[in-house]
Amino acid sequence: MEHREALIALRTFLSTQILGQEKLIERLLIALLADGHMLVEGAPGLAKTKAIKELAEGIEAQFHRIQFTPDLLPAAKRWFARQAMGLGTRSDV
Repeated sequence: MEHREALIALRTFLSTQILGQEKLIERLLIALLADGHMLVEGAPGLAKTKAIKELAEGIEAQFHRIQFTPDLLPAAKRWFARQAMGLGTRSDV
C-alpha cells in the first residue's frame, strides 16, 4: 500500500471511530507525519483519549497514557515516558 493510500485509510478509520473531531484527527495525523509530539488538552468528554487509542490501533502501536496532575515534577514525567517506552529504571533519569 502506498503511503498516501495508507494515510487516507487511517484518516477514514479514525473518522469512523471518532465522530465530530475532524480537526483533532487532522492534527494527530500531521504530528504523526512530522514525527513530532502532541499534547492533547481539552474539556472532559471530547474523545481525546479514545482518539489516541484509535490512532495507536490504526498504526499498530502501543498506547500509554500519563495523567498529569499539578504536582507532577518534570523528572517524574521523563521517568513515566521512559518506562512507557521500556528504556530503563528510575535511577537512569
